[in-house]
Amino acid sequence: MPNGAPTTRPEKTRLRLGFIALADCAPLVVARELGFLADEGLDVSLERQGSWAAIRDRVILGRLDGAQMLAGLPLAATLGLGTPPQPMVAAMSLGLNGNSITVASELWARMRAADACLSDDAPAQASALAQMLAADRAEGLAPLTFAVVHPVSSHNYQLRYWLAAGGIDPDRDVRIIVVPPARMLANLRAGRIAGYCVGAPWSELAVAEGMGHIALTGYELWHNAPEKVLGVTRTWAEAYPATHRALIRGLVQACRWLGTPDNRARIAPLIASPDYVDCDAAALASIYAGRLRRHVDGDTQAHPNHLVFADHQANFPWRSHAIWFMRQMQRWGQLHPAIDVQTAALDVYRPDIYREVAASLGLSAPSVDYKSEGGHAGPWTPEDELSDITLGPDLFLDGGQFDPQAPAPIAHLYRSSVSTIDQGNTP
Repeated sequence: MPNGAPTTRPEKTRLRLGFIALADCAPLVVARELGFLADEGLDVSLERQGSWAAIRDRVILGRLDGAQMLAGLPLAATLGLGTPPQPMVAAMSLGLNGNSITVASELWARMRAADACLSDDAPAQASALAQMLAADRAEGLAPLTFAVVHPVSSHNYQLRYWLAAGGIDPDRDVRIIVVPPARMLANLRAGRIAGYCVGAPWSELAVAEGMGHIALTGYELWHNAPEKVLGVTRTWAEAYPATHRALIRGLVQACRWLGTPDNRARIAPLIASPDYVDCDAAALASIYAGRLRRHVDGDTQAHPNHLVFADHQANFPWRSHAIWFMRQMQRWGQLHPAIDVQTAALDVYRPDIYREVAASLGLSAPSVDYKSEGGHAGPWTPEDELSDITLGPDLFLDGGQFDPQAPAPIAHLYRSSVSTIDQGNTP
């Protein structure tokens, strides 16, 4: 029944959804403002939250029906990381990519001094930073402080991956703290942090102000990495199954609408408004167009995959992505190695629900729940895939690979010089 009405009326029609002021909150804004959710019989209010912890807590307490969430957050909540265990469900991804690692302009200048030939090669940049940190230690200086948006965020794991690629131990050689996305700029401006990993537009705005340099985009670190999901409690999903599916239907259609560049340009002024991201509309429009400037004196460059809302099956909740996040939690001492990540992935990530919704819209969805990462430089289809789908590139910056079915040793998921983890310093 392509584009038709849902077969079952929503049990609950008035919903409150949470979001964070980021460029990739666009699916929620578009779904509400352009009527995709209203067409599903839902009256939705969007409530901006100040932090990912607030998002999680308000959903758990029932003050929000659901929210834009970090892809690892429903898993962490279910497993009791940072909160008493609360089973959650993620049946839709809201997009891919969008993050950047930004360093203060002064730090970038020091890195250039350490390596006069420094380019945009990510491992070389991290190696230059390692040389600088070693010189600081020799002089008895305190470690530099970097910020991420949450301990179980992709931002934390991406920053650690980049640092480790250059021989830097993220738990010993630097200090990593948590700062809400919209506060990154103020903390960089005040000199409290030397850099950060965050989603658009907060890296791009640092460049526009001349305060930062984008060392690495998330896409350059891992092509088409998972980023945000729609998160709800399992209790809510089971109490309102038709509402849950109607919500996903509206969001899927909003993501497909955002797949057109002209549409993203059209919506940028609204999303940039004080009600949502509260930033410069022209800067946000450039981000949505895939045009980035890495340094205030540099040229604007094309980064067409900086934010992906629909292509490459971007909305499918891969259980292999869930396993990747939990492996990172184990690698960095946040989650006990004995935890059964396969079972947790089955409980929290629900591709079966997504397939139901996709079928009701006449859309193809993967027939498999898991895929490998790191071995594909171009379009590809999983070997045992039954549907007519094509996935995008998935390379890691260091050539590493990830097999969700393999019991890979935690310390060797990726090639890295880091061999010991100071669990006590994990943020």
